[in-house]
Amino acid sequence: MTTSPQSDEPRRPGDAARRSGPALEAMFRFVVWLIPTLEKLPRSQKFLLGDRIQAAALDVFERLIEATYSKARERALSDANLGLEKLRFLFRVCAELHYLDLRRYEYAARSLDEIGRMVGGWIKANRAAQA
Repeated sequence: MTTSPQSDEPRRPGDAARRSGPALEAMFRFVVWLIPTLEKLPRSQKFLLGDRIQAAALDVFERLIEATYSKARERALSDANLGLEKLRFLFRVCAELHYLDLRRYEYAARSLDEIGRMVGGWIKANRAAQA
């Protein structure tokens, strides 16, 4: 653990994410939950569905980072929104094939819906600010 330059208060992993907005923080928490969860997929799917889900989630995470730190947010937010929709369908496939138990599927679905609402609100606020 390091200290922040402005104070002697120790920095913890995730402090930067918490300062950068609710959608990015929620996606951060989701990715931290997701990576060990995908390890529980059947071996036959870990490198197919698991890799696709992980790549899609990390892509959404990166788009939210871009939207947080760039002036041109519209494209990054639109891409993040599309990525969230892809994740919803990929998780539905996993649930239908019983690769995920109901508890994990529900957590993923609720998390993705929550993040989607935040991104949708961010898109609307961004459009209103540009108008």
